[in-house]
Amino acid sequence: MYKQEKIKPYEGQGDKGKLVEEMFDNIAPTYDTLNHRLSWDIDKGWRKKAIKQLAPFRPQKMLDIATGTGDFAILSAQMLHPLQLIGTDISEGMMKIGKEKVAREKLEHIISFQKEDCLNLSFPDNTFDAVTAAFGIRNFQSLDQGLREMHRVLKKGGHLSIVELTSPVRFPMKQLFRIYSHTVLPIYGKLISKDQSAYSYLTATIEAFPQGETMMEVLRKAGFAKTEFKRLTFGICTMYFATK
Repeated sequence: MYKQEKIKPYEGQGDKGKLVEEMFDNIAPTYDTLNHRLSWDIDKGWRKKAIKQLAPFRPQKMLDIATGTGDFAILSAQMLHPLQLIGTDISEGMMKIGKEKVAREKLEHIISFQKEDCLNLSFPDNTFDAVTAAFGIRNFQSLDQGLREMHRVLKKGGHLSIVELTSPVRFPMKQLFRIYSHTVLPIYGKLISKDQSAYSYLTATIEAFPQGETMMEVLRKAGFAKTEFKRLTFGICTMYFATK
């Protein structure tokens, strides 16, 4: 069991998946505003880089795991022009906002949303050319099981592109990020979303999550053949790329 799997929202007892679902339903209305402001909009650039990793392979059928409000799915559809992209999430509240955004962008013919348990996906083996996940896998109840499911639904030779928040490893960014994530994040989160505990939880999972070389090992254990990673913006974010 990885450290972040033991961390639950609202200091809750019981099923982590249910608590995560409740938390994201609660913060859904303010999630986008907070995300972009807290990262000074740099998160948009991170998503673009992660999607560009897939461009040479021209995936036609894509799955976006922990799609949230659909930012990654929308950007993927605009940049890669797949025939079909399914965004899945545990939170109906987040996907409701995603559906509104997809309608505004007139992408309903490509993007659809489905409530799914990421540890037990309803799709058959070898279904997708590419699987993506942005800022979501550290909320999995079981990281190994979630990645095994992503591997299972990918076609042979298909690709996984993940972008995830991480803790910087070098001075002085490591120290600065720690101060920022323990003071600014929870306070600002409370001001905007009225839910300070959600943003304290998110900080705790960033610090506990396996990253870099460790994450390469986790991906290999899930069955991926080729794995690589790249730290972005002084290590605040890490991009992972793996091939089945």
